[in-house]
Amino acid sequence: MRPTTKDLAKAAGVSLATVDRVLNKRSGVREETVNAVNEAIQKIGFVRNQNAANLARGRNYRFEFLLPETGDDFLATVIGRIKEARTALRLDEINVSYRCALPNNPHRAAEILAGVSPEDSDGVAIMAPESPQLRDATTRLVERGVQVVHFISGQPDLRPVDFVGVDNNAAGATAGRLLGRFLAPRTGKIVVVSETMNSLDSVERRLGFDKVLSRDFPNLTPLPSLETFGDPERTSRVVRTSYENHADIVGAYILGSEARLAIEAIRKATDPALQVIIAHERTRYTETMLRERVLDAVIAQNPGHLVRSAIRLLKARCDQRQPLVSQEQIRIEILIEDNLDLR
Repeated sequence: MRPTTKDLAKAAGVSLATVDRVLNKRSGVREETVNAVNEAIQKIGFVRNQNAANLARGRNYRFEFLLPETGDDFLATVIGRIKEARTALRLDEINVSYRCALPNNPHRAAEILAGVSPEDSDGVAIMAPESPQLRDATTRLVERGVQVVHFISGQPDLRPVDFVGVDNNAAGATAGRLLGRFLAPRTGKIVVVSETMNSLDSVERRLGFDKVLSRDFPNLTPLPSLETFGDPERTSRVVRTSYENHADIVGAYILGSEARLAIEAIRKATDPALQVIIAHERTRYTETMLRERVLDAVIAQNPGHLVRSAIRLLKARCDQRQPLVSQEQIRIEILIEDNLDLR
């Protein structure tokens, strides 16, 4: 049978109350006593039953997703998965909420993070472009005792903050590989459309994309990134101008998570049947564009897995245990017209 706290107390030569204080990292315990308990944990192979401990203390978890204040289809899909998780986890004493509150302005976004208190939240998943202001605000948030996950946007392997999302460099490289294969042996230019190149995920996707094209497909020339800033009029204008100035455009890569504005602008500027167009994220709109053969492929990450992974990471950090890394790896999925019905 699994060793109990009674077994641990006996092995360490201390009382159950002392074991409880050490396990919960409370003050008032001498260093040598803490060391004795930790040595006994290793000796007898004690593993704490966190669910039982939470039940005994009447503890619940309060996790919040802080999302962009504006968004289109992909953001709506993410919110739908958050609502599903909130319903499913309520009986496990995990309260999940969300706010569409983070603006594009990094200073204002940092102010919102400054208002998050450990009295109100145990952990937050932040979906916002990387910036010095956000990094500083996140560091202060962790110092206040709130666990943080960078959600979809962020920097991997930057503890004490976890990241949930795909490897964006690899995602961009995948887009380059698909365009190169689909367009062979044609020669021409590639339009690259982004909401903003100030976000780390956009920069990494662009780097991976350019690396593959320059190395393996010299017949294709990627144009400078077009930044739309989510503005419909600007998107239409910059895309139209690009097609007017480059008669040899043969394809397009939409590297942001919201593809609708860019695709509509491309459809107005040219015949999509003459282009190869790659976008990111599975939404109802991108599914429709695949079925209508406007899009040739969509590079996706499962939003349900993203949400569940963020919650598991926050809970693991609150419980002061290491998460199961393999469970939280988000796969890059390639969707085409023929596999849309495979769930």
